Amino acid sequence: MATPRISITFVRHGESTDNLRSVWAGWEDAPLSNHGMNQARAVGKSLSQTPFIAIHASDLKRAYTTAQAIHDAQPTPPPFDSSPLLREQHFGVAEGKPWSLHVEPGLSLEEHYAKGIYPVIFNRIDKFPEGESLDDLARRAEEAIEKFVMPHVWEVARSGKRGVHVAVVSHGLCISELIAALMRRNVTGGGSANKYKGLLNTAWTRVAIDVQGTKGEEPLEFPDSDPPPLTMKVTDVNRHEHIDNIVRQKGGVGSAAYDPKQADIRAFFGGAAVGEHAESNARDETAKP
Repeated sequence: MATPRISITFVRHGESTDNLRSVWAGWEDAPLSNHGMNQARAVGKSLSQTPFIAIHASDLKRAYTTAQAIHDAQPTPPPFDSSPLLREQHFGVAEGKPWSLHVEPGLSLEEHYAKGIYPVIFNRIDKFPEGESLDDLARRAEEAIEKFVMPHVWEVARSGKRGVHVAVVSHGLCISELIAALMRRNVTGGGSANKYKGLLNTAWTRVAIDVQGTKGEEPLEFPDSDPPPLTMKVTDVNRHEHIDNIVRQKGGVGSAAYDPKQADIRAFFGGAAVGEHAESNARDETAKP
């Protein structure tokens, strides 16, 4: 297989202190736990031989710190920026509030909220008051791809370069929408967020992109108003071997509060639909607490 023009590596953040609690944590800005810091250093080391030309990250602490670890592990650290466009889904009034899988019979959603109960929303159009729906998140993901990914794609097409790498460090639900938004630009389709769910903490997924009409390392000229078609392939999904042998250490933030029974919420924030058997960031709970 020929070396693609450019590959985009999407990395989920390390475990945060909120990942250890049964609360809605979208824009809630918790730091990495000690275990999450170890995960971030591990993913940085595992990607150190991938020469990124740029790293784009969510500005929330858990993603920004993970991106910083990747940046610091690069032999030649590339430009590194952050943006709220790459944040997790915003859960509005539910932020920081207890998370619930089930609704109480006979109560409306408004009555649940009045009692401080915020059940999972199972469709793409509904949202908590003052928050974002999944469809809202998808629109933000489209904007983020246009701003942070497509300029790199068109630059390599015009320069003739191959084997270029860019990293995007974000959050489970957001990454599933980012990849779908990117894949909708593929001439053969493949833009469903359902395909990219269930990411472990610091797991990465990679999309390889080629530009039609280019040969070898010849540059391609085209006006901004008429860009060439793109072919894309998801080459790696949920790569997590770098954390397989990380053991949760005793003591420090993230050990006393650790509860392996919270697998459902960890799966949800990994982008998995609760109730599915999709692999999620709950997988690292196989390590000894």
